[in-house]
Amino acid sequence: MAGIYLHIPFCQKACIYCDFHFSTLLKKKEAITEAIVKELKLRRAYLENKPVETIYFGGGTPTLLKHSQFERIFDEIFKEFKVVEFPEITVEANPDDITADKLNSLKSFGVNRLSIGVQSFFDEHLKFFNRSHNSNQAFNAVKTAQNLGIDNITLDLIYGFPQLTENQLEENLNKIDSLQVPHVSTYSLTVEPKTALHHLISKGKAPNLDDEVAAKHFELVRNFLKTKGFHHYEISNFGKPQFYSNHNSNYWLGKPYLGVGPSAHSYNLNTRSWNVANNSSYLKQLAANKLPHQEETLSTKDKFNEFILTGLRTKWGITFEGLQKFPQQMAEAFQRELNPLLSKSVLLKKEKGYVLNDEYWFKADGIAAELFQV
Repeated sequence: MAGIYLHIPFCQKACIYCDFHFSTLLKKKEAITEAIVKELKLRRAYLENKPVETIYFGGGTPTLLKHSQFERIFDEIFKEFKVVEFPEITVEANPDDITADKLNSLKSFGVNRLSIGVQSFFDEHLKFFNRSHNSNQAFNAVKTAQNLGIDNITLDLIYGFPQLTENQLEENLNKIDSLQVPHVSTYSLTVEPKTALHHLISKGKAPNLDDEVAAKHFELVRNFLKTKGFHHYEISNFGKPQFYSNHNSNYWLGKPYLGVGPSAHSYNLNTRSWNVANNSSYLKQLAANKLPHQEETLSTKDKFNEFILTGLRTKWGITFEGLQKFPQQMAEAFQRELNPLLSKSVLLKKEKGYVLNDEYWFKADGIAAELFQV
């Protein structure tokens, strides 16, 4: 099985924390749509005819596309790739873009999952983030989708910033609970270079972030959602049974995917490629029938380290089955590094592999680095 990711590089406004590739100039939407269609055609062989079980529109803000533009992209996907009968089709959306007409349009293409960028239900936080919606729009967007029969909804929530009190975080979580959505993605705010947030903090116009605050918020989020029946299946993701993100889970489980659009990444088990993160360059190269990406071939060491990194971020952990796919000397070196972590109960040995002790999940990436092959 495989997946297709489509990066739609447009937004109404620039959030202060975002370092994804996007543009607030919308005049090239039609040209980018046609280029994405062309890239799909040129890369039809990339997935080697593996069945496509997930399609994910990310960005940027995919809901800025018109019905006709979605139609062109979907037509090309179903023309060029072998898509399973009932694929998971996710579209990321901002609350202010969600209307009954927009959702009915998306449903006509088979879209069955929405990822709504709520971030907070407090208007002062949304204003600080430079979001384009308010808290009422966020609440109403979810209700609009549910009233139209779209129940597979995930909400994004940001924590770990100084302006957010624990009481406010609990109120955000209670609001999510009241909406009865089956999936939540939670992210600790980070300061990325060249973002507006980085500039504000460096100029002393916004408070710096505190790792201890973020860790406390993480525990509060995890404990709350667990009591509401959510499974914590990846560091940032909580889903009720049958409502995990199949698309994102496939990333963490090492399945192949094709990424289309400016800045999109692809992976076919042996190579990783990434498209140019520039709309004009992307258009120019495809106009010349050139693929707008760079590619690297993954070494066995690269594959092993990615297996460790992604495994420790999930409830499935580092599986024995996965370890058996690597050379014996790698497994032996891994075991030597692993033993001290087992003795301290940082990692736990389970029936199918090694998983992180719950109290260490917030430090997963650092722990993974201790187990890397260098």
